[in-house]
Amino acid sequence: MSTDARSWGRYPDPGSQRHCWIHDRNAPLALPADGSVLPRGNGRSYGDSCLNPGGTLLHARWLDRFIAFDPATGVLRCEAGVTLAQIIELTLPQGWFLPVTPGTRFVTVGGAIANDVHGKNHHRMGSFGHHVRRLELVRSDGSRRELVAGLGDALLAATIGGLGLTGCITWAELQLRRVPGPWLESESIRFDHLDDFFALSAESAATHEYTVAWIDCLARGRRLGRGHFLRSDHAAAAPDEHPRVRISRRAMPVTPPFSLVNRLSLRAFNTLYYWRQPVRRKRSVTHYQPYFYPLDGIEHWNRMYGPRGFLQHQCVLPPETARDGVAALLAEIARSGQGSFLAVLKEFGTVPPPGMLSFPRPGTTLALDFPNSGPGVFRLLERLDAIVAEAGGAIYPAKDARMSPAVFRRGYPRLAEFSRHIDPAFSSGLWRRLME
Repeated sequence: MSTDARSWGRYPDPGSQRHCWIHDRNAPLALPADGSVLPRGNGRSYGDSCLNPGGTLLHARWLDRFIAFDPATGVLRCEAGVTLAQIIELTLPQGWFLPVTPGTRFVTVGGAIANDVHGKNHHRMGSFGHHVRRLELVRSDGSRRELVAGLGDALLAATIGGLGLTGCITWAELQLRRVPGPWLESESIRFDHLDDFFALSAESAATHEYTVAWIDCLARGRRLGRGHFLRSDHAAAAPDEHPRVRISRRAMPVTPPFSLVNRLSLRAFNTLYYWRQPVRRKRSVTHYQPYFYPLDGIEHWNRMYGPRGFLQHQCVLPPETARDGVAALLAEIARSGQGSFLAVLKEFGTVPPPGMLSFPRPGTTLALDFPNSGPGVFRLLERLDAIVAEAGGAIYPAKDARMSPAVFRRGYPRLAEFSRHIDPAFSSGLWRRLME
């Protein structure tokens, strides 16, 4: 079994970590005599929330068994190491799909709960934690707690979005949602300015389940915030009415000695991608895999950033400051010339977050990937953090590798309440960086 336990962003270097694999959900946790422990799923967090330098990682990926599924109700119980891909493979042929899915299907159920992941339909379905019916949490004292939704359990609210710090999730019960099949009816709309995004988003929230936009983060002036707005719904037509789909699987076989993402390639990509759609509006029928998980078609795509890896900056800004705040972020990025292939803009809905540290909340979220090109990119990210803090926003811990304790504390007002539920034996590189 591999012990290459870096994060998906390949930064920071985790240094020395001990490893313990969990195979039996009913067995006691094998805790070390000294040092902290941290549960780890499939390692798809971008920064150091899935790292435990100097401590022990409890690898839960091998808790990968289904426990029960009711095809009449869509209630699924499975172990925490089951991936979203495995759930889809089992349930979609029976007419059920994930109510919320992030941009990769290779995260585990435990990881999806611990980071309270979100998708393109937050305005309709909330975050992943809203669909957790119950789960089992094992604490370092050996106690097992079955936490049930709807009972006001503070420990459950701390565990959803709790970054794996309240204990080890061994299994969870989820409520899936009915779908007619694997297809989506989509419309892509090319727009010219940031104000167009907010107008399209307001219009589409009432008519479409899935809404998201790609932004040209290097555009400036009158073109600031231009991009493509994508809105979609599950297709109700019969399968024989849809085109055939070929799901390609490519790979980055090796890590190049330098980042393939640089100023020259970024500017060319952003310009070509904006003009890839010659017409203003384009309708299509799309298979769920390339729609929800475009990067899953490239195995080890994170290698394209070279040996130093990359850093993602994902923030959420409250509604009252979102328009000006996003404009300020995009203007700062454009001035720096350090753009992103993957600049994603989305408006969250108004549903209250289920977890004390849940990232999704009412407002607008912007996510960008930056190659780790050295001190310059860290200075840029600090400037972006300052804009976010001034706007009253927050940074997503699952994507972070370097925000300051002050920015973290300002973004999570329930932090003191959450801290009371941390298991004393559990910690992570992120938590010590932000709190100690």
